[in-house]
Amino acid sequence: MKNQLWVAGVFLALVMGAGAEQRPNDYSVKAWFASKPEPHYPLVHADGRIDFRLKAPTAPHVDLLFGEWDVKPQPMIRNDQGEWSLTVGPVAAEIYCYTFSIDGNRTIDLGNPAVKAGTEVYGSVVEVPGSPPRFDEVQGSVHGVTQILEYQSTPLQRLRGLYVYLPPEYEVDPERRFPVLYLRHGGGDNEASWTRDGRAGVILENLLSRQLAVPMVIVMTNGLTDGSWAGGSSPEGMALLERELLEDVIPLVEKRFRVSVDRTDRAIAGLSMGGGQAFIMGLRHLERFAWIGEFSAGLLSAADFDVDQHLPGILADVPAVNQKQRLLWLGCGDADPRYNGYRNLADRLAQRGLKVEAHDSVGGHEWKVWRHQLHDFMKEIFQPVKR
Repeated sequence: MKNQLWVAGVFLALVMGAGAEQRPNDYSVKAWFASKPEPHYPLVHADGRIDFRLKAPTAPHVDLLFGEWDVKPQPMIRNDQGEWSLTVGPVAAEIYCYTFSIDGNRTIDLGNPAVKAGTEVYGSVVEVPGSPPRFDEVQGSVHGVTQILEYQSTPLQRLRGLYVYLPPEYEVDPERRFPVLYLRHGGGDNEASWTRDGRAGVILENLLSRQLAVPMVIVMTNGLTDGSWAGGSSPEGMALLERELLEDVIPLVEKRFRVSVDRTDRAIAGLSMGGGQAFIMGLRHLERFAWIGEFSAGLLSAADFDVDQHLPGILADVPAVNQKQRLLWLGCGDADPRYNGYRNLADRLAQRGLKVEAHDSVGGHEWKVWRHQLHDFMKEIFQPVKR
């Protein structure tokens, strides 16, 4: 019976198909393969030159704004088809941010999906590879994994996100517990920024491949309370974020992942706004953190910054602080307006007997500086203490 039904069905389909009219169809995909594909812009040349293109046929004037610090407009040239172009460089192997200014109105490059984004979209991104590869460039190293989690923030009473990077060794040794770096972002960023713009995982992988760092878990949280820089730097905002870190984030990480709970296996660091947070939270809680790093923190560099006001009583017993902390790292770019303030703070702390390291980088208030700072900071944390 089943065979009879199947034969009947096939016969009916053939009869219906034979009588159906064919619809006209002149659609073809041959042109897809007939011509050479156009280059994708921005086009990076082997010698470090970069070609930029923008289609804006009605624009009276277009500038390229290239870089993150001390950016100067560069006029682009229009052809007869209304396409604007400019070649820059050769430039050093680096990650660059850029925008176009069309008659004074800034815009990202809509033809380039790579963008620098945090609390807003700041610009498009182009990467010039190095030879040999840069320290923050994806290489042939064994790669770790990044997990994105959500948690309920007790003090802020809402869901928040965090990124957790697990080193390659995490999957290799299921019995091993790893040290943790709690890494905080700047005022215009979010919890994704240290992964996307800072290349934290990539930098660590390259160091691990050369045995220059200890395998560690990196936890990257959101350091804003209300979307404003002030919300992450005011005493009130800092108190909320401190509670969140201690009551929500650290317990979640220590429950969910194989991490050490020893204070000597915890570090805290950050850039700009997050650098101020790391400095203050770390020194307030030396019972939890032995390694502290701040990069370009504006709060700490201000002329009226009073360490005793923000850390009341903490430095009353400097020998005790020195006994607990393994590293207190201060860093800044030499072209950053915060530079003199950062240096002054390092001097004042040293004069009071505090063990502190000051680390200069070349550049301004920009990711190039912070990637270098993180690279060097990672080489020192969780290592045997230098005596």
